[in-house]
Amino acid sequence: MSRLRFALLNAAHEGENTRRNFRREIPADLAEFDVTEGQLPADHAFDGVVVTGSRSSVYWDEAWIPPLIDWVAEAHERGVPILGVCYGHQVLAEALGGRVAGMDGFEIGYNEIQRRPEADGDELLDGLGDSFTAFTTHGDAVVDLPADAELLAENEYGVHAFRAGHSWGVQFHPEYDVATAREVTEGKRDQIGDERVDGVLEEITPANYEAACEAKRLFENFARYAERVANEGVSAEADA
Repeated sequence: MSRLRFALLNAAHEGENTRRNFRREIPADLAEFDVTEGQLPADHAFDGVVVTGSRSSVYWDEAWIPPLIDWVAEAHERGVPILGVCYGHQVLAEALGGRVAGMDGFEIGYNEIQRRPEADGDELLDGLGDSFTAFTTHGDAVVDLPADAELLAENEYGVHAFRAGHSWGVQFHPEYDVATAREVTEGKRDQIGDERVDGVLEEITPANYEAACEAKRLFENFARYAERVANEGVSAEADA
């Protein structure tokens, strides 16, 4: 088949880092939509959908958020493979009937995430260790999974990966490069304080980044899965 075509629903209000990171990591042609400006695809004719991180919360009263959640819900119902990252993970949870809430604390930095036994054989997390490193930054979390979702990974801060049908959400940021990790961390001084920010910055090292690169393989895994779904759809149409 021809090269995969994904919808990139960019929810990062200043989206340059997000755009660079996802375009570097995703092996597909990306049609990008600035969802914070109300841009959404006119249809669901994509091989896959990726919903990015954001400084917003899914429960905020902002006009662009409900249409995004509704569009993602319809894409899921149509069987389009979806990958939600951080805020996108939370959007997916809400779209499928789960619940997101603010955390008592804030998770940020290179942290360890544990795969659950249910993740054995999962296509997205294939190749990741039972415990893996990833950069995290979030003050909200999925507190109730959608009814048909399966928990795949977690740590002491809560849910870090789930799956429902053709859709996955991951709370961590596999797409981050070092520059993004530093910039995002610097931007949290008013929220979490200078001492904690400085401590996280000290841990943004080449060694920690290299360890976190293990999680980047999920982008290839997602593309491979989306290609299989697309090929199965073509085969089903040919047999009809």
